[in-house]
Amino acid sequence: MMHRRSLAALVAGAALLLTSCAAAADAGGSAAPPGAALAALTPEAPTGEVIAQGTVLDDGSSVELCLGAVAESAPPQCSGIPLSGWSWAGLDDAASMGDATWGTYAVYGTYDGDAFTVTRTPVPLALFDPVAAPDPTEGKPGTATAADVASVQDAIPDAIGDAYLASSEQDGWVFVDVVWDDGTWQEAADQDFGAGKVIVRSAIREIS
Repeated sequence: MMHRRSLAALVAGAALLLTSCAAAADAGGSAAPPGAALAALTPEAPTGEVIAQGTVLDDGSSVELCLGAVAESAPPQCSGIPLSGWSWAGLDDAASMGDATWGTYAVYGTYDGDAFTVTRTPVPLALFDPVAAPDPTEGKPGTATAADVASVQDAIPDAIGDAYLASSEQDGWVFVDVVWDDGTWQEAADQDFGAGKVIVRSAIREIS
């Protein structure tokens, strides 16, 4: 999972990356590898209340909030983030098998970069009516070529690590889904691959 770093560490990492790139250019060396800026930085954890939509899986010993792919087995299988303060009380839509209980919910809480702590009663996704997020493309096609798409999809999983959820391509954009981003990784993706090609989407969203 993502580990929170101090602002000073982030600034230092960014400065080191830029210095290294400049030094390589001055020396006639090769440019930084794809994903270098993404790998050097980690978003700061949100300070206020957030919301996320996903599968809550309780295996009888621990509870996880799965924001990425979920294997459609019974019980389902997924790799999520630790979920604290969870209760099944009043949630009659959950499914159970053996020691496992699971369901899909909009979950309100706080996120410290490692774990999600519930702050309100969750809402079953079947009953949840979310506010539509602004279109990050602004209705415009992206400029990513087939080579760009391959480069992004090859580099980003390793650069981001466990925070990476999925990626897809549409209309010249590479959409990269991550657990959480405050804009840090979006700026880094623009630096790594060029503006107008990658859109980083955060599964955890701040509540304004």
